[in-house]
Amino acid sequence: MSWIDRVRQSLPFVAKRETPDELWHKCPSCGQMLFNKEYEENQSVCPKCDHHGRIGPVERFDALFDGGIHTLLPMPTVREDPLKFRDTKRYADRIKAARAATGETDALMNARGLIEGRRAVVGVQDFAFMGGSMGLGVGASFLTGVEAAIADLCPYIIFTAAGGARMQEGILSLMQMPKTTVAIAKLHEAGLPYIVVMTDPTTGGVTASYAMLGDVQLAEPGALIGFAGQRVIESTIREKLPEGFQRAEYLLDHGMLDMVVHRHRLRAELARLIAYLCAERAG
Repeated sequence: MSWIDRVRQSLPFVAKRETPDELWHKCPSCGQMLFNKEYEENQSVCPKCDHHGRIGPVERFDALFDGGIHTLLPMPTVREDPLKFRDTKRYADRIKAARAATGETDALMNARGLIEGRRAVVGVQDFAFMGGSMGLGVGASFLTGVEAAIADLCPYIIFTAAGGARMQEGILSLMQMPKTTVAIAKLHEAGLPYIVVMTDPTTGGVTASYAMLGDVQLAEPGALIGFAGQRVIESTIREKLPEGFQRAEYLLDHGMLDMVVHRHRLRAELARLIAYLCAERAG
């Protein structure tokens, strides 16, 4: 035993207490360290800078529906790994890993319930599930949500969050764009509203399809919304783009959004829209 070890043992050192990482959350915007429990109770919104963190379907449904009471719609069964795709990992293994990490079957979940006493079917994309990417599962789940809304004679509300199409499924993922567009047309034929709430980030093929086809277009503050990334666009057009040109506030100023709504006010705002858009049917 070295002399420093003997000295260390003779001194009344108190063992260092370990602090689990999950107790704290560092805001990616302002760097503030937040107690995780308080952060989650604030719907994952930073109390210092108002940055809206990403949340999944469970948290979204609990905050949106009256008393958090809702019924999950069954996930449709689709072909998995139709192309037997493999890059650095097998696509089938990536799906298994995403399911294990999130506890979800795919990137879009639907639920039905009441929002301030009015019926609604709500779909939520989870960016934590393979970047919320749109594949066969998401397309089928979107159709399930629309059909449930038609059956319930109520609006379909979608919270988008995606990096785009799931290219491990090739052309099949891109075919979800016209598929969801046709589903929205069926909703309109039934005289029911389709409301989109874009959250951070909403990009790629999702933006190019059902994310931009709402009767009312909402977004959360600071949400990144676009098709291609800023660097790709700048390298293509050889011009410097305005600061924040793909953020929700910029798009609101330039007519691509109807409203930017704080997460704490979303429930009340959606209830107001449902009451207005479905007033004739309710009467």
